[in-house]
Amino acid sequence: MKKPTTYKNINQMLKLAGSYARDGRNLELCNLDIVPDGAVVFDENKILFVGETKKIPSEFKDLESIDLSGHCITPEVCDSHTHTVFSGNRADEYAMRLNGASYEEIAKAGGGILSSKNATDETTFDELYRLGRLRIEKAYALGIGSIEIKSGYGLTIENEILISEVIHKLKTDLSPKIQIKNTYLGAHAIPKEYNSSQEYMDKVAIPAFEILGKKGIIDFVDIFHEVGYFNCGDAKKLFQKADDLGIHIKMHADEFNDNGGAILGHEHGAISVDHLLSAGEEGIKTLAGSKTISTVLPGTGFFLGKPQAQARKMLDKGCKLAIASDYNPGSCHFQSLIQIASMIAPHENYKLSLAELWTGITLNGAHAMNLKNQGALVEGMKPRFSIFKCNSISEITYSWGENLAVPADSFKTLT
Repeated sequence: MKKPTTYKNINQMLKLAGSYARDGRNLELCNLDIVPDGAVVFDENKILFVGETKKIPSEFKDLESIDLSGHCITPEVCDSHTHTVFSGNRADEYAMRLNGASYEEIAKAGGGILSSKNATDETTFDELYRLGRLRIEKAYALGIGSIEIKSGYGLTIENEILISEVIHKLKTDLSPKIQIKNTYLGAHAIPKEYNSSQEYMDKVAIPAFEILGKKGIIDFVDIFHEVGYFNCGDAKKLFQKADDLGIHIKMHADEFNDNGGAILGHEHGAISVDHLLSAGEEGIKTLAGSKTISTVLPGTGFFLGKPQAQARKMLDKGCKLAIASDYNPGSCHFQSLIQIASMIAPHENYKLSLAELWTGITLNGAHAMNLKNQGALVEGMKPRFSIFKCNSISEITYSWGENLAVPADSFKTLT
């Protein structure tokens, strides 16, 4: 095991210790816990000290140290909802949308998820891996160190397994620099050769899930619970199989309509329910008293021109709110989670404090991936950080369009 390392002379360090103590809910501004001229001592497994540089304990004084003057450090930014492995692009659909076509109309015209399926079908394992790795490395350069990736552009048994195996190889090859969670989303859309969602579930989604579950390479299972896609019965069938296989569930819920997805996810112990653009009073009330994390995807609202989720109401009711990018080829082709969160923060549906913003993309984002031991700079927790070249934490969210993140391996050791 390597000796511990010290980061010192950090202009500002965002601890989020108070946010961690409150389980990421009902936050106050003081829960940011910003430390000036900070230092953090850590080994491969855990944080050993967090505080001011002048207060580094004597037993750590002679350790290898890295000078972070002119930089700020935060808990690692986590993107808990992406569709990063795909082929092709849907730029023409974005143009159609700007010209007045709806998401549903584009799908009926042959676009949407099935369009990405067709492009992905024609792409080899190696090429999907190459494309996925490029996108993940870009996300890492934007300060994102943990990322969840869903399948869902195969929609056959063979191709859903192939995409899940691509994600697994990316996860294995990029660890520990980048942490990846592998989510099976075979229930993403219904190919035209199937007469119903039930037929597709029985012939493709469930059989592929059983195979992948036995392979032991997936972390979560997800379903697009929405009118015209998959219904409550489909979800319950999938969730029963997840229970049998011992795999945690997530949900695309209440995106275009209030279908009771938030309530359904809570009832089945989902780690998170995601989207929630149309979640109503009962869904929000249910999530407020639930361990299930409310994951909002504001980039999708921007990209589709849809109303935003009632995030402020969720926060005020006591929901545990995570913010993710939903990076995908059709409804949010944008990877910069920090910029998405910064842009949505002043929106009337959000009105986020800095504590709520940062908790949403660090602590609660980590928990939405079942990464329970990270998301705050607290002694004993996993040493996962994001580093930014700036003088204050506030500059990171202020600087729209700028990437202030820098990789940890770009710093030289002091002698």
